[in-house]
Amino acid sequence: MTDNETEPTMSRIRYAVPDVSCDHCRAAVVREVSKVPGVETVEVDLETKTVTVTGEPLDEAAIVVAIDDAGYEVAA
Repeated sequence: MTDNETEPTMSRIRYAVPDVSCDHCRAAVVREVSKVPGVETVEVDLETKTVTVTGEPLDEAAIVVAIDDAGYEVAA
């Protein structure tokens, strides 16, 4: 990378997932969401009950489906 180039900015999306409450929940969500193309990181905060996904490009519909496949629902 040259001095004139900038690193691409990754998208970051946060989802409210009220039913995540334990390490099993966290592992299931991370496992499923990590399978979505473009996803670089998945962070599950059990205290705030949020899932933060970083990557480029991010397919929001596919991420919501992945969270659902893990057994959890994204709050509206």
